[in-house]
Amino acid sequence: MKVLVIGGTGTVGRQIAKSMLDAGHQVRCIVRTPRKASFLQEWGCEITKGDLLDPDSLKYALGGVDAVIDAATSRPEDPKSVYETDWEGKLNLYRACEEIGIKRVIFLSLFSAKDHRDVPLMDVKYCTEKLLEESSLDYTILQGVAFMQGIINQFAIPVLEGQDVWISGTSSEIAYMNTQDMARFVVAALGRPQTIRRSFPVVGPKPWKAEAVIKLCEKTCNKSAKVLRVSKFLINLGQKILTFFEGTLTIADRLSFSEVTGGGSPLDAPMEETYAAFGLDPNETSTLESYISEYYEIILKRMRELNVDVDKEEKKRSPF
Repeated sequence: MKVLVIGGTGTVGRQIAKSMLDAGHQVRCIVRTPRKASFLQEWGCEITKGDLLDPDSLKYALGGVDAVIDAATSRPEDPKSVYETDWEGKLNLYRACEEIGIKRVIFLSLFSAKDHRDVPLMDVKYCTEKLLEESSLDYTILQGVAFMQGIINQFAIPVLEGQDVWISGTSSEIAYMNTQDMARFVVAALGRPQTIRRSFPVVGPKPWKAEAVIKLCEKTCNKSAKVLRVSKFLINLGQKILTFFEGTLTIADRLSFSEVTGGGSPLDAPMEETYAAFGLDPNETSTLESYISEYYEIILKRMRELNVDVDKEEKKRSPF
């Protein structure tokens, strides 16, 4: 098939593009800045410049396409709010699909979006799900949670380098998933008619509290973490202060997401039905233990090759 991947330069979008190529599909990616997508072109993707907020460029990108993979989400550096960047973009995208006659659509949503509509990003995801359900499109909705890749900057690197690790006082259990595994579900969906016009939770093997993730990182890299807990009150206060300043509205949107990850409710779901519908083996899904172990193995090996000793570097900076 010839597929259009939207959000191909993102963390999960690039994995989807690569997996689609590996599966033998032709892949086109619409990007706002082609020079930032050179790696996609090197892999074999066709690149076209465009923007979901520009209907003309969008229709051009959709020409000759059999299916659309929507993995797009606004980024913190985007000057507009998620309602402008994401919602208006989704309206343009799916209207264009219906006008052109493209039926097959796979949308990456967020798990439990309907329960957190006070969070802008979750509200947009939920509204997009409803938009697809009311359309004539042959959609498949994948409701994901946080990805393992995000743990690296949040936990793994700070633990290794002895930096402070910030966590919420009431962190939720999160069933983290590897982006490569999410890409497997997207590729499988194209060949599974039983996934059409249905929504599925797509989460990792088991839920983890932040404290357990930190302990895993400590054990794997043999370092001790400096954990700082942030109360929900301080997060809410920071959000309210930021909303007074127009230039930081997108930061406020992200802070509001702490209501989801720090609310105490588990972000997890049964996956038996999902694996059966997509024809995938749950035993092939990455575990967080193996992911963290592989990351530290690679990074520590690289440090040894460069003759870098973290402890020695710390001592050099200390006068005692």
